[in-house]
Amino acid sequence: MRVLTVDDWTTRAADHAARVGALLDAHPQHLPDGRDHPVWQFLFRYYSHKPARLRRWHPGFGVGLAGAPDHRDWPHYVRVDDAAGGSVVTVGHAHLDARRDTVAHVTRLLSATAGRAPRWNCFGLHEWAMVYRDSAVRRHHVPLRLSPAETDRVVDRQGLRCTHFDAFRFFTDDAVGRNTQELTRATQVATEQPGCVHAGMDLYKWATKLEALVGSDVVVDALALAFDLRELDMRASPYDLRDLGFAPVAVETPRGRAQYVAHQRELADRAASIRSDLLARCRSLASATTVDEPLTTAE
Repeated sequence: MRVLTVDDWTTRAADHAARVGALLDAHPQHLPDGRDHPVWQFLFRYYSHKPARLRRWHPGFGVGLAGAPDHRDWPHYVRVDDAAGGSVVTVGHAHLDARRDTVAHVTRLLSATAGRAPRWNCFGLHEWAMVYRDSAVRRHHVPLRLSPAETDRVVDRQGLRCTHFDAFRFFTDDAVGRNTQELTRATQVATEQPGCVHAGMDLYKWATKLEALVGSDVVVDALALAFDLRELDMRASPYDLRDLGFAPVAVETPRGRAQYVAHQRELADRAASIRSDLLARCRSLASATTVDEPLTTAE
């Protein structure tokens, strides 16, 4: 176990709190009138990770904290003896054992995704597929940029090449059959690819599910990326968000599609780095063995 001194870990925790605070301030959940923000609220609702939890700093499994009264009372933490005869607080092996199935699944999924060539020909049309031939079915209470008929023609002309099940499952009934492949939860590991903006956003989901084990730094890295991916996702959508400051990436045009792919490539490079980091942490967790805790879990 690596033990951090009080000065060391309190500095890291303060830096973490400042970084999270800046990200949350820049990406508010609500508009000034109290309505849900149509772009940013999605990340808080869909991934169900509360800001209060996000503000907590976790060092990760295998790191002990000297003099950490707050962490001592958090779930999954235990007190253990240190080499000097005192005690430190750390994430317990019981929590790792309870999360081993999740660690194994995330390892399989991220490894499979990283091993595939990225695809650059979807042009973010999954959002268009969610209103195809049924524009009344909207997840966002904002107007379309084009008429419903024009929106449908974009899908008809470009086709649908979505590889991400959690986007595909929101397609309208008429759009489902237009995708190049049928996607299911069972085939997700076999179809996920690293160019997908939603696969990149989901790095935040996987990091939060294991946050006490993998550490908060990779969680916040993934959140910062998710905000940028979400912005591209919605700028390329059929929705008109110009009043909120989001200039459209007009994927219905050749120039817009080229612009989308350029942004997609840049963000996929960032996602690859975070995916590699998270995957390395998961593999390290998978190889950790269970030992008896020297002291009992803090009440």
